[in-house]
Order: sequence, then C-alpha cells, then structure tokens
Amino acid sequence: MEIKEFKQNLKPYGALIGFDFGTKRLGVAVSDMMRMVATSYKIIERQSFKKDIEEIKRIIKEKEVCGIVYGLPKQMDGQEGETANLTRQFALKVEKEIDLPYTFWDERLSSKAVESFLINEIDLSRAKRKKVLDASAAAYILQGFLDAMSRI
Repeated sequence: MEIKEFKQNLKPYGALIGFDFGTKRLGVAVSDMMRMVATSYKIIERQSFKKDIEEIKRIIKEKEVCGIVYGLPKQMDGQEGETANLTRQFALKVEKEIDLPYTFWDERLSSKAVESFLINEIDLSRAKRKKVLDASAAAYILQGFLDAMSRI
C-alpha cells in the first residue's frame, strides 16, 4: 500500500507501530497518538511466531496502534533481496492475525545510521549497542515514514 492510501486508511487519531524485522530480533518503535514522533519501544527476541504475535498484539492494544510500518531492507540498487522477501512474508502472516492497515518503508542504511550515531554521539559500547540497535533502527525507520506522511 502506498503512503497516501495508507494514510487514508488510518483513523484520525492513533499510534503507528514500526518494525525493524530480523530473524533473531524484531525491533519495535511506536509513535505518539498524533503520529509526529517515533520512539524506540523494545526488542522482541524471536522465539516462535505464536509468541511474537502475542507480544505484538499486546503492544498494539496497550499503545492504541491503528497502523503498522515495516522497514523494508532494499539493496543499494533498489532491488529487494532475501531479507526483504522474509519481511514481506512476516507481514502477510501478521496480517492474518491483526486487522490493521500496513505498509513498507525503505530502510536502506537505517541500522548503519543508528549504529554510527550510537558510536560517535553517545559512545555506547558494543554490548550496549546490541541491546538498543534494533529498537533504535525501528524508531529511525518509523520517524522517516512519519516525516514523509506529514508532507502528504
């Protein structure tokens, strides 16, 4: 779903949830109810889809989420590789469990940008970076999407 159509399918008021998908971890970010600011929320350590979806449903209810944004890891030439395919498969599985509009946002270099910030600006150690990187990348992705959506 394109950004304009996604925006039209949202309730006027409600948060968005953003995911930085990984096979081992799922970075989660949530926006405020006015959809202006994205905040890293947590990292879901992937165990099984059943447990993943239970946690996602809990967050959606708690944060009053009305839409989902998946970071789509495209290659530098714009093509979609294996990880993008896995992200799309995950989104289709989630769609069967959760009836909310969803879309994808190009996440090229998001993890690199966040990691660079965590090293250069905050001086986090490697161990500490690992604990926050995925959720921070999800916030970076979601914020980019929120900024683009606000211009439509």
